[in-house]
Amino acid sequence: MSIKFSTKGQTLSALSSKITRAKIASLVIFTVEDWQKDKEACLLECLDLGPSPWIVRSSSLKEDTEYYSSAGKYISLLDIGKNNLEWAINKVILSYESDSSNNEILIQKQLKNVICSGVVFSHDPNTSAPYRIINYSDGPDTTIVTSGKGGKVWQQAAFAGTQNNYKFKDLMLLVEELLIIFEHHPLDIEFCIIKSKKKEILYLLQVRPLVLDRLPQSNIEQKQSLKQIEEWLEEHMKPHPFLYGKTTIFGVMPDWNPAEIIGIRPKPLALSLYRELITDSIWAYQRHNYGYRNLRSFPLMSSIYGLPYIDARISFNSFIPSDLDLRLAEPLVDYYLAKLIENPELHDKVEFDIVFSCYTLDLPQRIQCLSERGFKTEDQQIILDSLRRLTSNLIKPEIGLINNDFNKLNTLKERRDNLMHSDLDIMEKIFWLLEDCKRYGTLPFAGLARAAFIGMQLLKSLISVNILTVDEYHYFLSSIATVSSDLLRDRSKLDKKSFLANYGHLRPGTYNIAMPRYDEEADSYFNWQEKLHFKPKQDFVLSGLQNKKINDLLSQNNLGFDSERLISFIKNSIQMREKAKFEFTKNLSDILSLITRVGIQYGFSKEQLSYTNIATYREFTISDMNRKESLKRCIENGKSNYALTEKVSLPLLITSPCNVWGFEWNEVKPNYITHKSVTANVTNIEEKSKLAGSIVCIHTADPGYDWLFSYSIAGLVTEWGGANSHMAVRAGELGLPAIIGAGQQLFLKCSTANKLFIDCSTRIAIVIS
Repeated sequence: MSIKFSTKGQTLSALSSKITRAKIASLVIFTVEDWQKDKEACLLECLDLGPSPWIVRSSSLKEDTEYYSSAGKYISLLDIGKNNLEWAINKVILSYESDSSNNEILIQKQLKNVICSGVVFSHDPNTSAPYRIINYSDGPDTTIVTSGKGGKVWQQAAFAGTQNNYKFKDLMLLVEELLIIFEHHPLDIEFCIIKSKKKEILYLLQVRPLVLDRLPQSNIEQKQSLKQIEEWLEEHMKPHPFLYGKTTIFGVMPDWNPAEIIGIRPKPLALSLYRELITDSIWAYQRHNYGYRNLRSFPLMSSIYGLPYIDARISFNSFIPSDLDLRLAEPLVDYYLAKLIENPELHDKVEFDIVFSCYTLDLPQRIQCLSERGFKTEDQQIILDSLRRLTSNLIKPEIGLINNDFNKLNTLKERRDNLMHSDLDIMEKIFWLLEDCKRYGTLPFAGLARAAFIGMQLLKSLISVNILTVDEYHYFLSSIATVSSDLLRDRSKLDKKSFLANYGHLRPGTYNIAMPRYDEEADSYFNWQEKLHFKPKQDFVLSGLQNKKINDLLSQNNLGFDSERLISFIKNSIQMREKAKFEFTKNLSDILSLITRVGIQYGFSKEQLSYTNIATYREFTISDMNRKESLKRCIENGKSNYALTEKVSLPLLITSPCNVWGFEWNEVKPNYITHKSVTANVTNIEEKSKLAGSIVCIHTADPGYDWLFSYSIAGLVTEWGGANSHMAVRAGELGLPAIIGAGQQLFLKCSTANKLFIDCSTRIAIVIS
């Protein structure tokens, strides 16, 4: 039953009499030698395929081997007729690098009425896990996927069967049949589906070995992992007596955006630090302090097999104002959950486009959508009044919430300086840096970040009520001086030593111990010979008429503050948030540096330490346990668990436990920053000599990546990032055209291009070459 891989043509020929789950279009195969000896005989053989059009395909000895596929290396030509058949065959032969006369040419009848086509992998090429990954496109064009133009992606586990996606039932059965024929060698399969007399017919276009860099995971091991996750989800998606909402959704970006900050597969140390400093309790304490419901005993982020996911039900509960009539809380949370399910592309914009978390000047109009969900007019008014009180209390100067939080940063700095100059044991320093970071760093940062979100929503509402234009909105943001613009200013005027004294703690991947700080590898981040020219910020001033309109609206909405206070609040909250982020990351960076010193003392590298857990270091301060042996066990356990984490893939949004077995890769709604356009070459952060004048593509970007802006880049594309994320703020501040949170498919399209056109005003990205 089994066969061996051969050339593209010979493999298809051998399969034509063996497979039962699909058809193979009739074909003709001849070698270069055959063509050179008797061209006419080869052409006559092609005519036996029937009327044109035909497709002339490469079938080289150097493609589709067990060690390399050479996919797309040689050309294939579509829509070939009798008049250009000879030309097409010669064109394919010329594309071969080798002059071997045994190379083949494959000619097949071109299929008509194609309704779907694409490529399916039997295994994930990144992890070697047995996920069937289908990249497909609907419609007659069979080149969309194979040419890299895009398409949709469906992914399912080996044991998922066909219940999750009936559309690909026959294709999944074909994959299993081919795996048996090729003795379970990982496969790369091209297919199409045609419509014939109201019947859909699956065609196999090609099968080649999928070359992996490690042994594939067994189907059984994957099944055990996913079953464990499914059972955990079934328990945690049930109704909870202390939470509103009948179920929940887990996502990688709603609220505190772990995918952006620590990545979708963070190492254990980064994950444990993010939980300790933000998502276990700090987030809820500060949200409650700002007038929302008390969720202090609920961790916001779950670790699902080592993958960080935000519990959307907990998040949505936390946006319920503390004084809201409780009878409205349950239907409001259910509304938020339903809207996210219906609009998964908003998963990184829940605070702007899903929840009502503050009062804005356009809220009375926006909130009317609740009528469709059964909320009465008087109920909507109750919600409006509650959000008005919350927002007004935050912005009124006499209450001073954000000023109180901002002043805590001085305490953080003072205590850090005293601590680092003390004679305390290194573990004690780690412990107190961590405790201070929470109490005087991330706690006020969480509040200031909430205030900045509210400020941004109020600013955007000025567009909705026709007081600001979109251009004025971007100009306003670009006028705000933050720590990040201070960095560029100081880079232009300070010497290397002075600059690093201020900014040396920053590191790309703030929570990643393996990434060096600026002051550890300064020359790898900055070109110190290049003279930078800093352009000072231009003030944004509202016109008298705009001020009057804002004051009139603020008065009509009974908000209790004027235009001057509103604009001041928006600017200050953004500046304070960025400053707080800058300050608390000093503690965090010092913690990672001290852990590195611990590793050196006991013979562990940064890479090994990345598998530890911050709880281990806390334990060292209250226990006389053997530190070296404890770290060794922690590293071994972390590595073992992370090896399993690497093999698991889950959707960006988990809306049902069954999602673990199969899911569509969600289309996302990217954040286009500014209204500018740019055409430039594409590069990545590794090619520093090419950064200036290029569009830079990077998966995630936190404050540690601000060194990028010292290179005068032309544009920026990130895979992850929210509308109010650090890089969205930075791009807006600099007036830099950017796509923040492009998502997996658009990011792949941009990052693999040589040259790219981005138009932020029309929200498009076009590959030029």
